[in-house]
Amino acid sequence: MCALLIGLVWFMAQGNLGRQISVAREQTLTSCKEVASRYDLSVDRSTDPQSAPNTDLMHAILDVVLAQMPGVEGGFWRSTDTTRGVFDAYAFPTYEGSGIKRDIPEAETPLILRTLRAATGGHAASDFVEGQQDAVIVAACSVPRRASLFAWTLTRVRPPLGHDGKTLVTGLAVLLAVIVAIAIALGTRLRRWRANLAWVEKSLSRSTDLNLPFTPIEPTGEPDLDKIVVAFNAYGARTTTLQQQAGELDRKLASAERFAALGRLAAQIAHEIRNPIGAMRLKAENALAGDAQRKHRALAAILEQIQRVEVQLSGLLALTQPIRIHRQAVALHEWLMARVELHLDSASRAGVTLGLAQNVDMPDEACFDAAQLARAIDNLILNALRHTSSGGHVTLRATQHEATLSIEVADDGPGVPAAERERIFEPFVTSEAAGSGLGLAVVREIAVAHGGRAFYAAREHGACFVIEMPCRTS
Repeated sequence: MCALLIGLVWFMAQGNLGRQISVAREQTLTSCKEVASRYDLSVDRSTDPQSAPNTDLMHAILDVVLAQMPGVEGGFWRSTDTTRGVFDAYAFPTYEGSGIKRDIPEAETPLILRTLRAATGGHAASDFVEGQQDAVIVAACSVPRRASLFAWTLTRVRPPLGHDGKTLVTGLAVLLAVIVAIAIALGTRLRRWRANLAWVEKSLSRSTDLNLPFTPIEPTGEPDLDKIVVAFNAYGARTTTLQQQAGELDRKLASAERFAALGRLAAQIAHEIRNPIGAMRLKAENALAGDAQRKHRALAAILEQIQRVEVQLSGLLALTQPIRIHRQAVALHEWLMARVELHLDSASRAGVTLGLAQNVDMPDEACFDAAQLARAIDNLILNALRHTSSGGHVTLRATQHEATLSIEVADDGPGVPAAERERIFEPFVTSEAAGSGLGLAVVREIAVAHGGRAFYAAREHGACFVIEMPCRTS
């Protein structure tokens, strides 16, 4: 745009100057012919053409004709054997100085003589010279019936931008060149700044994976961008510290919740154990007073109650001891099929169809503790088989959404009443008379140990239990 602007200014200046020169040439030719014709009409035609010219008449004609043409000067010239010839008369009526100028301009004499010699053939001629300050235009024409006598006129054309026009145009060109240079420098700097910004954006997108350790971004060398980089690095370091603290607090909270539950479990386990102990005491007292057959039945009943107590204590110990996770890469589809095949016989006896849902968003591989998670999935499948009537369906499904792996066990049984959904993962909460109420509590503990959670997903028909945890491939 700057180059176009200076080109336009230069073109307008040059075009305007050329037009002025063309108009001035026409004016000088017209004035020259008028001076020559006036002199021819004013002289006595009976006089000898070779006689001496009437200079007074020449000056009078020049004063009268050129007075009506501001800025035009002229005179009469005779061709002689000399190189210069003879300037018989000269006048500049509109000269801005004092009076009419009568001395011929010496600086323009070579141009005047060149133009006069060009007109010796009987045709009018004009010529011009463009200088630093102005352009000088000269016209020459022969006087009728005077073979060696010529009239000439001269005028000057000022540049359209004044005598300092070229200086102004040059200054404008320099100014616009400086603007172009500044624009190029700013464009180069902006391009480098944009490249650094793209690098920062790429580094930020690489740091969005929460499973990877925080990696600080290297400074770019741009002060403004480095402020953002420093702030982000400080934020990332603080976030890493908070995550570590949060992880430690989660472990402490899990431990605290585990021990806090012991108080509640104490009353419940006392009730669960006192009933078998009471039954064993009654059986033992009856056995002491009975025969051998009665003693045998009493011992069998006592052993059954002892096994019941052991089941309760085993579940209780599983809750009180922290679950340790040993992650390893697991082929997810084969591992899920193994869980289904393990319970196919139980499902067949219950008349329930057990299967694995085939879906495209199941990852090929995941990283978790296969043994611990198998305990949780087995508990959920057994729980679904117990609550599904004959002819029903139990479906195992695994999906991945972004960085989260979800494993769900769904059935088309009666579902869980809304009033009990918030308490079903607490120990000893069960709707089965023969159940321990510890299965779902163990499922929740295993999910938390994997950094995830276990929850009940409400549906219109049936029940759906979900284990959700971070998806890791290695």
